[in-house]
Parts: sequence; C-alpha cells; structure tokens
Amino acid sequence: MHIHLRAKPNASANVLLRAADGSLVVRLKAPAQDGKANACLLAYLAQVFGVSKSQVELLSGHTAPFKKVGIDLDEAEGQARLQQVLAHAH
Repeated sequence: MHIHLRAKPNASANVLLRAADGSLVVRLKAPAQDGKANACLLAYLAQVFGVSKSQVELLSGHTAPFKKVGIDLDEAEGQARLQQVLAHAH
C-alpha cells in the first residue's frame, strides 16, 4: 500500500494524526538533519503497521515534509490498521 503524509520533525513524541483537511500528519521526535527524521519515520510506520522496517520504503519526499511511503502490506489490511491507529490517536 502507499500512503501520502506530512512529516513534522522535532516533536515531543512520535504520533500519527489526521489533520483537519483529512491528510495524514506524522509528528516525529527526530530532527530533520542527516536523514534522522526519515529513518525515524520509517521505523515508526513499521511499528504502527506491524511490519518489519525492511517492508517500509520512502518512495518520494526525501528532503521535503510531504512524503510518499510504500508499505509491503495488503491495501485493505493496511487501511484497517491505519483507521485503528487514528481512532486511538484522539
């Protein structure tokens, strides 16, 4: 599955949220330098979706806040896990 999201580094905790406009936002503890935020993002998404880090790939947005991430997971299962995480984020 592919997800589009906005990464916000330097947060107090790693959190996946849905913004008011319906887009996905991930707040990350890591700073946006030397790829630390990207590495943190991929590890966090692997944890959220219950897959290994090798199953999560940054497809675009390596140096931008808007990212496209590929997750080696069935679309229906991935959407179900995403909805479950977002339901608990409030």
